[in-house]
Amino acid sequence: MDSKFLKFYREIFADLTVDREESQQLKTYFLQANPPPDKHVWLRATAFRVGSEFLSEDNMDKNTAVLRCINAIVHTLEMTCMQPKPPKPSASSGSSKNELKEKAENFYREIFSDLTIDREESAELKAFFDTANIPKSELVGFRAAAFRIGSEFFGEDKAANVSLLRSINVVVHFFEQAFLEPKSYVLHVEPKKEKTVARIGLHASIEDAVQHLWDLDVNRLTPGRDYKINVQSGKKAYQKFDAAQDPLFTMVDKSVFRRPTYRCFYHLLDNYHAETGTADTLTRSQQEETHRFLKAIMQTGPMQFCHKYCCANGKDIPRDRAKFQELLYDIWFKPYHRARNCRADSSGFEHVFVGEIKDNKVSGFHNWIQFYLEEKKGALDYRGYIKPRSKRDAATNEDDHVLNLQFKWKGVEKMVGTSFIGVSPEFEMALYTTCFLVGEEENRLELDTGTDLFELVIKCYTMARGKIGTSFPEVQSHSD
Repeated sequence: MDSKFLKFYREIFADLTVDREESQQLKTYFLQANPPPDKHVWLRATAFRVGSEFLSEDNMDKNTAVLRCINAIVHTLEMTCMQPKPPKPSASSGSSKNELKEKAENFYREIFSDLTIDREESAELKAFFDTANIPKSELVGFRAAAFRIGSEFFGEDKAANVSLLRSINVVVHFFEQAFLEPKSYVLHVEPKKEKTVARIGLHASIEDAVQHLWDLDVNRLTPGRDYKINVQSGKKAYQKFDAAQDPLFTMVDKSVFRRPTYRCFYHLLDNYHAETGTADTLTRSQQEETHRFLKAIMQTGPMQFCHKYCCANGKDIPRDRAKFQELLYDIWFKPYHRARNCRADSSGFEHVFVGEIKDNKVSGFHNWIQFYLEEKKGALDYRGYIKPRSKRDAATNEDDHVLNLQFKWKGVEKMVGTSFIGVSPEFEMALYTTCFLVGEEENRLELDTGTDLFELVIKCYTMARGKIGTSFPEVQSHSD
């Protein structure tokens, strides 16, 4: 999706005009692409970034035309993929429409005056939009005014003009946060009828479904750009020496955690106790975090395909999305006891994504985001990757999306743990849910990640009457 939009944007900017025909092309392109909500910020920011390529140092008319093109793209994105939020009951309504418009324009000029927006100005922008009671009918005009006022500040320094575009993007970002929300997202892909268990067998259908989930994961990170890892040296699974002097993750782009599903996932990770035998009692606020996460991932392609695929191939899977979300809560988040003689101390989500310590061993812990965050805090020591089983396997390197790892967490060793790297929370939830609901305990498949081919076994085990006990990948072979 990324490369296609980059090419399309450059075609739009080529003649620096967006006529009626191109406006319709923009609308059609967005509707057909059907970008998930997690992609909206990237699509808007990329319009500014690509537009900056067409700026001139000495032609103000050309620069204004660039800005009009960016505004046209942003307008189409908002009209096709977003909708106004409900009115804010606490917003100020003391100013008339004209007074509010004048106040906004003066504020825009003040913001753009030094061509940068620092943390203090960001807070002022947020506060301004949060308290402004802009009628739905006026939203387009208030957003367009940011572009119009911004055009007044173009100069003869291209670097300064690029900085101006960044400032306008920030204003539009806070505007959209305050007044717009994604439209309900519906995946336009139906599971093919021939991919039922009865037609082609469980193994083949699961394999194809998992590959399709991978292809739908537009929220997956790109190695070397969104994150960087340093795999260092390998070892056999039984070896206890430290084969990695440095952390596994050298960088993860902070903006990743502003993406809705990543942000919601992040807030769940501190809701649990690591030690089994200690009951996890979630507060109302923490329970709300869980439901926000489920709602967020159900707005994505992988989880919507998971739902449709499970309905087509499973038994007693609710077709209603809200009821399917309740099922997800039951199998992933309803607590049960993993240690004997204690209250509910575990759940599928806690075990798989957060990790637990039982009998002085790390149990579960198969998520790269939790790995990165715990490593960053100093609570986790990466001790090297596990060498491939066969000499014929490809070498482990920095662009692998599946790694066999050894590490210590809170001083306790995990001799072998396998994790996907860089994938989105919704992909892993969709993958493990699909295998759990319509697969077997061991699901053998090949996965083409684009850079490597992995032969995997996705393992899913049940606990506590139909809840997920654990689920994780196991690498059988790996080739470039």
